[in-house]
Amino acid sequence: MTSTAKRSSPPVVLTEYRSAEISIDAATAAALHATGKVTVTPLRSGRWLVTASSYVGTLVVGDLRLLVRPKIPLANLFLMLETGLGDHTLRRELFDYGTATDLVPALVTLFTRTVDHALGRGVLRSYVPQREPLIALRGRVDVTAQMRRAGMASPVDCMYDDHVEDVWENRVLRAALRAGLRVPGVQAVARRRMMRHLAALGEVSDVPVTPEMIDRITFDRLNAHYRPALGLARLILADMTVLDGAGTTAAPSFMIDMNAVFQRFVTARLRAALRGRLRVTDEQVVPLARDRQVSMRPDLLVRRGAGPAAYVGDIKYKLSTEARGVSADYYQLLAYTTALGLDEGILIYCRDPDAREQRTITVRNAGTRLVLHALDLSGPADRVDAQIRILADTIAAGARRA
Repeated sequence: MTSTAKRSSPPVVLTEYRSAEISIDAATAAALHATGKVTVTPLRSGRWLVTASSYVGTLVVGDLRLLVRPKIPLANLFLMLETGLGDHTLRRELFDYGTATDLVPALVTLFTRTVDHALGRGVLRSYVPQREPLIALRGRVDVTAQMRRAGMASPVDCMYDDHVEDVWENRVLRAALRAGLRVPGVQAVARRRMMRHLAALGEVSDVPVTPEMIDRITFDRLNAHYRPALGLARLILADMTVLDGAGTTAAPSFMIDMNAVFQRFVTARLRAALRGRLRVTDEQVVPLARDRQVSMRPDLLVRRGAGPAAYVGDIKYKLSTEARGVSADYYQLLAYTTALGLDEGILIYCRDPDAREQRTITVRNAGTRLVLHALDLSGPADRVDAQIRILADTIAAGARRA
């Protein structure tokens, strides 16, 4: 595929881990490579080979707009993104995933639907501590502040809890909605819906929001219905950068790391599938050396209740195509099993069409079994669910053996 880097030209479209030859200047090529999301190598004068990695989405550099599509259907990407975001799903007639040409407006539309669900029960309110001088006493007197007034009887410095909408959950939604409105290509019906949501959040402050602020939000029965929208809001605010050019419309760059998405998806689904049989944890520290100076964090640890690890797994969205890379994945899993004293572990990856579904190798002089298990995410959601159940049964059987 070829393209020239002009604003009137169509975007360069890639599939993850695939390459395209394009015509751009050296400065654009350097800036594109510096993003770390794709690899750019020179071919000949003015021609460059752009290779996608595990990042999918829209990448804008100067006048170049690069679309990287996932190797799995877009509907299944959103199925993975909804992991941990709630049980509600979108109906196909509400949003046709198959016709989406760009991930950014598609994700904004998905986010807009989750905000519908969040605000359907009314805007969240919470009690927030307030300190301010008032004519009449409200709550408690702020003695320290009042003493600074040198005996003045009025106003009274008060401390009280106010039941308000200006809480962090609503601030996050408002920030993500405002970012979504700057995205070109979003359907008119979704834009109107976002404007209604912003009007409903009219009493909420416009403040800068970082992913770390969202991570500090704790959920209980009062705000649990906000979790789906806040999860997608975090994704939008963390991974989307709006680039404004002088005299031009804003162009969003938004890239999702499929490695992280796939790991979260598999872990969450296995946790649900093995509930009542085994307890699934993720990225817990495992010491490799006896003096604990060398530590590792396996993607997947399986336990029986509060007991020691009964099984261990590593999750790779894509296996390396080079023998050395595949060997490194096996070495890593072998280190996990050895440090935990287990006879078996599993390497889970997203299956390519021409890959085998499962195979097991036995390590020489150790007898450790390393299972390679592939998940095919190219089919409908019910088929993906069936494969998760098979994987859960495979892990449960392995835990009994190990």
